[in-house]
Amino acid sequence: MNTLTIELPIDGLPSPAELPKNFSDEVKFVLALKLFEQGRISSGKAGRLSGMGRVEFLLAASRAGVPVVDMSQNEMDEEFSR
Repeated sequence: MNTLTIELPIDGLPSPAELPKNFSDEVKFVLALKLFEQGRISSGKAGRLSGMGRVEFLLAASRAGVPVVDMSQNEMDEEFSR
């Protein structure tokens, strides 16, 4: 697996006492969520980046307040009228 290392200034992060044990998982999810929200990656790639399956990621994204469907009201009406 290829990895990416990001160097961040320590003083820009919460104090070590405030960091949850799963901080790296949170960071991966937040990064994936933002890239997905901006339309830069698909939900499948976002799921892989965050260590989740696609459906699990979509459910988590929805809980985080990120819309998971980008359809106009007319498109939704047409889709659900079938």
